[in-house]
Amino acid sequence: MNAKAPSSKAAARRAPTDAATAPAVGIGLRQPHYAEFAERRPALGFVEVHSENFFAAGGAALAVLRGVRASHAVSLHGVGLALGSAVGIDDWHLDKLCALVDAIEPVRVSDHACFARAAWRPEASARPELVHASDLLPIAFTPASLDILCDNVDRVQQRLRRPLLVENLSAYLSFDAADAMPETDFLATLARRSGCGLLLDLNNLVVNAINEARASGDAHDETRRAVEAACRFVDALPAASIGEIHLAGHCDTASLVIDDHGSRTSEAVWAVYAHTLACIGARPTLIEWDTDLPALDVLLDEAAHATALIGEAAAPDARRAPR
Repeated sequence: MNAKAPSSKAAARRAPTDAATAPAVGIGLRQPHYAEFAERRPALGFVEVHSENFFAAGGAALAVLRGVRASHAVSLHGVGLALGSAVGIDDWHLDKLCALVDAIEPVRVSDHACFARAAWRPEASARPELVHASDLLPIAFTPASLDILCDNVDRVQQRLRRPLLVENLSAYLSFDAADAMPETDFLATLARRSGCGLLLDLNNLVVNAINEARASGDAHDETRRAVEAACRFVDALPAASIGEIHLAGHCDTASLVIDDHGSRTSEAVWAVYAHTLACIGARPTLIEWDTDLPALDVLLDEAAHATALIGEAAAPDARRAPR
């Protein structure tokens, strides 16, 4: 599947890129690959790990990460800050994240535009308790939600003394709010008001677009339409705010597409990635794989393909890299 050629307006947003200055491509480093990665030290631009897995003050996991950091740049990707939660940021979580950032000195720190923390009263007479859903729950794209998200992002950035990247979500429900704004406007305003960057997950865009088509009852040519919708999403974002791109696989259950990060990047997502490179230029790109982990060489092959597409975008007349 080929991505639609960018418009002249979109092409004007693309920063020039050559092979020598092309942003890095990395992989998510997970525990089953620790030993082999340490032995082989593959040539990658960076590795990304889930921040929460390294919150302990010592131990084997942190020792592994320190060893990786000696040879590779590390990006910290969080799944627990719950930046869109009305009850705010958990002090303990933020303290642990700050300590990890100080210890590892990552190239980027990121989390999601979601909520997970809330006040819950188990009984009518009991004091409310703060609970964490342990999931990435969607937020409404409203001015009130935006205020909450901006406040929480600002608090995290002040503690970290650096900009945070905030990722767009794969969501399986949405809020029907009269004052809702398009997600692209919501994210663009978040970046402008808070000074944060955006982590653009292209797989999430494709997953959401396919599920939306199925929910509407019009799944005809859904893959092509999903690619087009995802490309329009990319075009609507402020290019300068996009600090990293995620590529991943998804699972199609026939009734619903699940963002499970358990397979190779789909051709649809590769098509959106090619469009993104053509429109805004290359960005640090992660191959994200969390379930049904394959051999390390499979991840490296995915990373090599992303690198080839970056080079191809820098030299438009070059022949498309084979898969």
